[in-house]
Amino acid sequence: MHDSSAARIWSLNHRVLTRVMNDCAPEIEALGLEAKEFFVLGEIDGCPYPAELAVRLVLPKPSVTVYVKNLEAKGFVRRDIDPTDLRRHRLAVTPQGVQTLDKALEVLSAKFDEWLVRLDTDEQAELQRLLAKLLSE
Repeated sequence: MHDSSAARIWSLNHRVLTRVMNDCAPEIEALGLEAKEFFVLGEIDGCPYPAELAVRLVLPKPSVTVYVKNLEAKGFVRRDIDPTDLRRHRLAVTPQGVQTLDKALEVLSAKFDEWLVRLDTDEQAELQRLLAKLLSE
C-alpha cells in the first residue's frame, strides 16, 4: 500500500480525530454529553429535523432518536411543532444546550490545538485549505 493511497489517508485522518476525541472525552462527559450526543447537538441548528440529522451524521434513525431523547432529558434540546407543517417536529437547542455545546467546543478546540502545534502556521493553513476543498461541493 502506498503512503498516499486513499485508504491510508482516511486511516490517518480517522486516527487523529479518534485520538483527539479520546483526549477530550472525559471533559466533555463532565459537561453532561456523551461523544455522539455532542455531535448530534452540534448539528441541530443546521439540521433541525431528526430524519435529516440521521442522514447528515450517517447514523441510524433509531440511534438519533435515542440521542435526541437523552439531550431533551438533559435540557439541552427541545422539540417544537414545525409551524410550516404541523405534522413534523423541529428540534431546537436550548440556551443551556448552547452554553454546554460552547464549552464542549472549547474543550475540543484546546485538545486539537495540542495536536496542531506539531504543524507550523503555513502547514495548518494548508491543512485547513485541503479539508475545506474536500468538503466543497
